[in-house]
Amino acid sequence: MPEQTKGTGHIDPGIVEDLGGLTVIRGGGDSRGWNGILYKQGMSAKNVGAQALSINVATVPPGAVAYAHIHEGFEVMLFILQGTVKHTFGEGLQREVINHAGDFIYIKPGVPHEVFNIGEEELIVFVARSAADEWDKIVDYPSQYRPPKGA
Repeated sequence: MPEQTKGTGHIDPGIVEDLGGLTVIRGGGDSRGWNGILYKQGMSAKNVGAQALSINVATVPPGAVAYAHIHEGFEVMLFILQGTVKHTFGEGLQREVINHAGDFIYIKPGVPHEVFNIGEEELIVFVARSAADEWDKIVDYPSQYRPPKGA
């Protein structure tokens, strides 16, 4: 299981190439984890000085759950590169949608949602956020699947 962090996943600025107006991370950088999801380092304010967006590639193991949460004040767009994902969403997580490789997903700010890899392979997703700080504005939402704190 990936290391569990909240907005403090290890950023390795040593792999960032600042070419003077264009910045490169080759191969997506090292992996780090948050909320049951493994992320390539990607780009954000923490390593390239972005001001209003961040991007990552997320990997979710088969059967894993990214526990319910809300994005406060920023939008998220996803592109499913591999696998099958179920999102439960909305008030009380009462709504459900299933997406497959090739699908795009847009999540409005403030919409509660929980992510399930329901496929037999790793779920790989390109993630774009309209926030440069990545996880700092994500808040937990009640989930029947989240282990109790301290467990």
